[in-house]
Amino acid sequence: MHLSGEWILLIFIVVVTAMMLLLLHLTELGLFLHQSIPDRPHRRMFLASISFFITFLAVRLLVASIQHHFGPFQYVTMGGRHIHHLVWGILILLGVGYGYLNEVGSLSTPASIFWSRLFSILYGVGAALTLDEFALWLNLANVYWSPQGRESIDAVMLFGSLLAIGTWGAPVVTAWRRKK
Repeated sequence: MHLSGEWILLIFIVVVTAMMLLLLHLTELGLFLHQSIPDRPHRRMFLASISFFITFLAVRLLVASIQHHFGPFQYVTMGGRHIHHLVWGILILLGVGYGYLNEVGSLSTPASIFWSRLFSILYGVGAALTLDEFALWLNLANVYWSPQGRESIDAVMLFGSLLAIGTWGAPVVTAWRRKK
């Protein structure tokens, strides 16, 4: 039985998202993060940043395993056409944007906090899937493993750095100093 790339990616996204939400809700790590990063926008940035880097690494490993015929993985195809993972990233980003426009996750209720966390994680996932193929949409050619494909790595590092700086900048350093 061969699992196609979209199923592997979907299973991965669901498992990582569920694990992150459970860690935030049921462990001391979640309480520590809530205390260390007191405002919701920075917590959202933190979740987006973590899910962004995890997804980027997982997608790169998945594509490399497909390229080298390692494991049962295959590309996503529909009607003989290869569907690149940036398509799934764009769809996720559209869904998250639609939710934010409707102010999903903006209240202080437990359900709203859950949706806020979920949308933040999905934003990171969607951004990673899309930016991993930045060179494709910049060059309008499949240059994933070519020297031009380095443009995708540069875009991921730039955006990931912006997420990380927004998250781990002053709030975490300040909280860490207070604990000392």
